[in-house]
Amino acid sequence: MPEASGSGQGLGLGMIGVVDSLSDEPDYSTFENKSGLAEDMKFLASMPELCDVTFLVGDTREPVCAVKAVLAARSRVFHKMLYQAPSPQRKKDPPPRENKLRLFLKRSSEPLLLHPQNSTQQRSGFMQQLAPIQEPQANQHHTLIIEEFEPDVFRQLIEYIHTGCVTLQPRTLLGVMNAADYYGLEELRRACAGFVQCCITVDTVCALLASAERYIQYKCTKSLVQKVLEFVDEHGNEVLNLGSFTLLPQHVVRLILAREELRADEFTKFQAALMWSKKYFDSNQNTPLKDVIGNFLEYIQFHKIPANVLMHEVHPLSLVPYNIIMNALAYQADPTSVDPGKLSPHRVRRQGRSMSVQSSLDPYGSNTTLSSSGSDVGSDQKQNSGSN
Repeated sequence: MPEASGSGQGLGLGMIGVVDSLSDEPDYSTFENKSGLAEDMKFLASMPELCDVTFLVGDTREPVCAVKAVLAARSRVFHKMLYQAPSPQRKKDPPPRENKLRLFLKRSSEPLLLHPQNSTQQRSGFMQQLAPIQEPQANQHHTLIIEEFEPDVFRQLIEYIHTGCVTLQPRTLLGVMNAADYYGLEELRRACAGFVQCCITVDTVCALLASAERYIQYKCTKSLVQKVLEFVDEHGNEVLNLGSFTLLPQHVVRLILAREELRADEFTKFQAALMWSKKYFDSNQNTPLKDVIGNFLEYIQFHKIPANVLMHEVHPLSLVPYNIIMNALAYQADPTSVDPGKLSPHRVRRQGRSMSVQSSLDPYGSNTTLSSSGSDVGSDQKQNSGSN
C-alpha cells in the first residue's frame, strides 16, 4: 500500500510537470491589421451617408464629413463641442409654474376624463406623441462652420483623427500644427514640430512664410516663423532670388529686407524688391512702379553697391531717386562728406518707431508696425520727395 501510494504520488507530480511545461507554450496569437483599419476608417470619413457631422470649412464653406463618436473619443475639444456645449436651438424656455391648487384639481380630474373603454387607446396615442420628443439629440446630423482653418488643413486633421496617420506637407504644415494644438492632439503637434526641422529648405521657405500669414494669431506660428527667418538670414541671396519670393505679402518682404542679420548683398536686395514690385505692378496697373518699389528703398544700403553697378544697372531704371544715388556715390568717394542718415534712413530710425521692425521680427508681431512705419504703396516715395 505505501509503495502504491508512493508511485501514485510520483505519477501525480510527473503530470503536474507536464502540465507546467505545456502552460509555457502560448495558447493565443495576436493579429493586427492597423493598415487595413486605417483604410477602412478613411473610407468611412469619405462617405457622407455614413457620417453624422459635416463641417463647412473656410471662406468657401467646403464640406468635410466625420463621425462624431470618433472625434469625441480622440479629442476632448471635439467632445465638448459636439456633446457638452448646448446649441442655441436646444435651449427652451422653462415651462410656467402652475398654481398648486389648479395642478391638484387637474390631476384629480384626469381619471374622469379617460373613459374605461378607450383609456388604453388614449394612453398609447399619447405615448406615440411623446416618442419623437424623447429621442436623444445625439442621433441628429450636425452641421458646423469652421472658419479658423483652411479646407485642406482641416481635412488632414480629420483624416488623422479617424485613421491615426497623415501625410505632412510644407504647404499645410503650419496649419496642421496649429489645428493639432487647437484641438488637443499633442502627438500630431509634436510630429509637425519635428518635421519642421527637416522641411525648411530654400524651396519651401517662401511657402511656409506665406502660410504663416493666415495663422499668425496661434502660438505655434511664432516659433516656426522664427526658425524660418533664421534660415532666411543664413541663405539670404538664394531666398531673394526665388520666384516664389514675389508671392509673399508686402509687409513680409519688408520684414525680411529690414533684418540686419540677413546675409545678402545690397544689389541682390534691390533686385528682389524690383522683382516683387513688378509682380505687384502687373496686377495693379493703377499704381506706378516707382511708388511700389519706394516701399523698400529705405532697407537697401545703396552706398554698398559698386559705383559701376549703380550707374549701369540701377540709375537707368529711373526708379531710385537721384539724390539717393548721388549720396551713395559721394560716400564711396569720401565717406565723411555724407550724413549717414541720408544713406540708411531705416537704421537711423531704428532707435525710434522702427525698433519693433528689428526686434526679433517679431515673429510677425511687427505686422501693424511695418504698415505704419513705412505705410503702404506710395508713402515712402512721398518721404523721399520731401527730403529732396
